[in-house]
Amino acid sequence: MGSAALRLCRTSCCVALQVPHRQTHDPIVTASTVSPNTPCFVDNVFAVLREDVGNDGGLTNSSLTLFGLCIAANNASGSVLLELAKEMRKNQRHGPEVLLPPTVLVSEEGEQGGMVVTFDFPQPPLLKFNPVLLLALESPLKGENLDVTFNSQSLEPDSQSACISGETQYILLTGKPSEGKAPQKLSISVETRTHDMKQSLRDALSGGKSGGNVSMTVLLLCSGETGTDTRHALVSGPPPANLQTSFLCELKRFLGAILPRESSPPPLVQLDSLQSLPPLMLGLSSSETLLAGMINSSAPTIFSFNSWGAAFPVHQEKLALSPALLEELRQRLEEIVTEIMEMIREEKVAGRATERLGRLKELSVWQEQELAAGERQYCAFLLLKALQTVAHAYDLQKRLRATRAQPSNPVTGTVCGLRSLTVSLERVLVGPNTANINNCHGSCTFPLTNGNNHAIQLNYHIESGHVGERAPCCVPVAYEGLEVMELNQQGTYISTKPDVIAKECGCR
Repeated sequence: MGSAALRLCRTSCCVALQVPHRQTHDPIVTASTVSPNTPCFVDNVFAVLREDVGNDGGLTNSSLTLFGLCIAANNASGSVLLELAKEMRKNQRHGPEVLLPPTVLVSEEGEQGGMVVTFDFPQPPLLKFNPVLLLALESPLKGENLDVTFNSQSLEPDSQSACISGETQYILLTGKPSEGKAPQKLSISVETRTHDMKQSLRDALSGGKSGGNVSMTVLLLCSGETGTDTRHALVSGPPPANLQTSFLCELKRFLGAILPRESSPPPLVQLDSLQSLPPLMLGLSSSETLLAGMINSSAPTIFSFNSWGAAFPVHQEKLALSPALLEELRQRLEEIVTEIMEMIREEKVAGRATERLGRLKELSVWQEQELAAGERQYCAFLLLKALQTVAHAYDLQKRLRATRAQPSNPVTGTVCGLRSLTVSLERVLVGPNTANINNCHGSCTFPLTNGNNHAIQLNYHIESGHVGERAPCCVPVAYEGLEVMELNQQGTYISTKPDVIAKECGCR
């Protein structure tokens, strides 16, 4: 499997593999490599290094726990982790090259059932390299304070331990520097002290004895240089070949951090089940009218990229805006960024929304005086639509809070008005994964809320004694559409789902 076809980023080398499901009683299994479960898997690892590792020269207790570092033995691994995090923060657009090894072998040895994991990986194009193994847990291992020992002549030191708790997401192991050709086969013996520890780790490697979703993905982060002996320092390189990939991953994390969350899972709705206007293609051939209309539209947008795989969409989209439209895009972005930053302060949004917004701005580079046609204009356009969606969500939340604050009539109850109704969108999405479509609730008694002549006459008719007729109902009388931006192998398409979000209620 050639490295060029699977390159997601640049610099150094990073071998990603995932051990798929197997039955835990099988003594040995050989499997072809499968892709990580999410297209943003590697990019999310880089985000963790940038955001969750202490930047004050030391490691916090949460960082130690996150990476399974034992406090008594964290000097070597801890310093490597800090170096990785420092380099990721320094080179915001940089990340290791990603290669997928063709095979993985998991076997058991000895009476205690110790495990040996052996995998092959392509030869990295480096004269010297310094490997760092990062084992990523898809979900927490069962049990607390699990001690696991990893032994291999390819590690330095040969024996390394991990202290795993329920909050541990990664296990970091340091490898030996190599000169000349790097070994293409790496075997690591894994030892645990109790049966429960062994079972938890086996479940992680095999996907669970009953087909559960607990699994472990291994990243081999390699740094290399041709003329120095510097250890554990990532090499800076040219900008990534796929800027759009990094932007979409960051956009997904940003929307997940900033959008209001529901306390309970909402019902699922298929986007394909909604009526839609004919889709229009977004790209170099897009008309000025379409682009201007999208830039000035405040309707919420759903980003649905269904062709995502391990290597992301194969079609890299570009835009070529006219100077006038580019300036309008820039002004709109400046206005909406200011609005969102103020909203983050007012709403006290948790998470890392501010930092991720800053990274999105850097990836789209919309503040540059000369924003050349291409991927960056496309990313700047998507950023505007995403921020308009965030602003729409919080504006709607404010209006709903104001509606709930209105006093209710002790006789007739709550007056007819908007109430929140959130549905989950069952697709592979960047985000948002939910949509607040609203609904109308409340009483329709005189004076009617936003009633038309028919409802007024109907109400008089019923109050005069004709109780057999249907009384006026509180229903939506005005709607807003939902814009869906979908990227597939042919390009990016924009479609409008009309009459999705209830904007206004009335008695009918």
